[in-house]
Amino acid sequence: MALKNFLDSSLEQLSRSLEEDPPSVLPEPWRGKCRAPLAQLDLPRREQLLGAAAWVRFENKAALFRIRAKDAGWEQALWEGLFRALGYKHNAWPMQALAEIKPRWSPPAGSAFVFQARLLGLSGLLPAELPSSKTGGQPHLRRLWDFWWRERDQFATLSLPRPAWKLYGLRPANHPQRRLALASHWLADRDFVSKIEAWADPRFAENLSHSLHTLLQPAADDFWSWHWTFRSARLPAPQPLLGAARVTDLAVNVILPWLWIRAVEGKNEPLQREIERRYKSWSAAEDNAILKLARQRLLGLSNPRATKTAAAQQGLMQIVRDFCSHSNALCENCLFPELAAEFGTF
Repeated sequence: MALKNFLDSSLEQLSRSLEEDPPSVLPEPWRGKCRAPLAQLDLPRREQLLGAAAWVRFENKAALFRIRAKDAGWEQALWEGLFRALGYKHNAWPMQALAEIKPRWSPPAGSAFVFQARLLGLSGLLPAELPSSKTGGQPHLRRLWDFWWRERDQFATLSLPRPAWKLYGLRPANHPQRRLALASHWLADRDFVSKIEAWADPRFAENLSHSLHTLLQPAADDFWSWHWTFRSARLPAPQPLLGAARVTDLAVNVILPWLWIRAVEGKNEPLQREIERRYKSWSAAEDNAILKLARQRLLGLSNPRATKTAAAQQGLMQIVRDFCSHSNALCENCLFPELAAEFGTF
């Protein structure tokens, strides 16, 4: 619908107003029908409900790893999960597409630079033109091209079209070129998968996020630690290729489900319990638009601290996926309000 003639301010002004003063309480018509029964639950019961939903999400992710591993093997299933997570929601498909053909482009051994050149070439994200010499990216890009042009005919049938990627509106730190550079360092480490398996040992039970971050954070990259993109100027200080928030996403969506289902298949119950404990106690990840709206519509809460753990966040997203996404804004024909009411009577 055309609303331009009915607004009392410009879109820019309205947007700025919402960003500066987000509504802490949604109007009655915007509240979910499940909000009333959920409000009747005390804190332990609400946490129990979110925990149950979180475990459904965790088991679903683990089951997908098991299904894929039957055809491709456990390591390949892990790589596909890692690549997909690095793509975020906008570029998950092209990242996973690259991982799915990994056996066809991955050499037995290679440096991070070799993997980077190949991945950027295969992805279609290698710039066709050299940036101006003022940016500092020209020498690195020239080296990448000098390597890739010798291989591109060999991998022509595997290359992705550049339009497969969504590049607008991304933070520079989240650009897929930068994410592929990170993956290149992982691929160059022959012991990378073994290190993830070793991290499951209870000896790493303390400071889980820090220890996993240390494992996943590569050494400084000569180019990407100092540039956001090929065209950006050299940064005044080096920036890590992997932030702490992304470590949490990788843990709860990929690494922990992968480790857990392997423990299940191997009938290693102590390891199962350890992975479950880690998942349920992991600190909350960064907030996002889905969580903000869900907390307000379902729980009547605007404070992100209302979901203290990553598992609670995962549970809230699972409820949105299983129920809210299959109904409309008026919650018509949604079964969750009834289920939430029944849960409070158990």
